Amino acid sequence: MKKGYRCDEVSDTIKINSIDSIPYVLRDSIYWEKILVQKDTIVRYKRSYVPKTRLQTRIEYRLKRDTLKMIEKVEVVKYKTEKRKNTKPNILLLVLGFAVGMITNWLLRNFKNPL
Repeated sequence: MKKGYRCDEVSDTIKINSIDSIPYVLRDSIYWEKILVQKDTIVRYKRSYVPKTRLQTRIEYRLKRDTLKMIEKVEVVKYKTEKRKNTKPNILLLVLGFAVGMITNWLLRNFKNPL
């Protein structure tokens, strides 16, 4: 037997509710009466708990760690691909900036006020 082994006897109670109907005759007519019936059943079973070895717990922790690392790598790759998709330069903004610069240059050359 391993250290920490337990064998517990566990019991559960199951309640079963059912509806029954009973016919009865009253003055040449048939009437039905509903009856609620409740039955209880106790179920007992044995449950055993076997503790895990050090090797099994290490393997579990390694699997958790590795899955978290893999999920992190997948998220990084997703982020990088999204970043690469959105690196398209905005040409309209470039043209607009160039036009504004040319207009201000022309205005400064032609309408300079002497001090």
